[in-house]
Amino acid sequence: MRHIRVSVPTAAAFAAASLLLAAQGPVSGLLQDTPPVAAAAAPAAAQPTAGRGSPYVSTHLYFGTGRHDGLPPITDEQFMKFVADVVTPRFPSGLTLQEGRGQWRDKEGDINRERSYELTVLYPAAEFRRRDTDIEFIRRLYRETYGLESVGRADVRAQASF
Repeated sequence: MRHIRVSVPTAAAFAAASLLLAAQGPVSGLLQDTPPVAAAAAPAAAQPTAGRGSPYVSTHLYFGTGRHDGLPPITDEQFMKFVADVVTPRFPSGLTLQEGRGQWRDKEGDINRERSYELTVLYPAAEFRRRDTDIEFIRRLYRETYGLESVGRADVRAQASF
């Protein structure tokens, strides 16, 4: 039997999957420096309305706070310092942070339940390659700093205006 390791909180994974379906599929086309195009088969109500925004990417990162080997969980203060020192300088235009309760299966097969955070950043689709480097740096540094297995990530096409 093959085991599938889930590295994002369960509720967040369902939300990300729903958003991917709403966006008409995976965002593999985002690796190009061209803005994603809405699928022609999408219902009229799902098509972006002219003048109501530009093509953006909404990246969701899922940070757990539980640690291994008997170490105490990551505190709110530690997490907020990480956001201030590492995330904000890379996304100074803004971000959204939500607290949650996450669940995932670790590499030993144990189910872990923990306090978690979902961090969302929006940026123009044309900046995907450049922003990808920042996002992967954030994920790697959080894992290395706190000795964690993963930080979940979901990228979703968006139409945004501010």
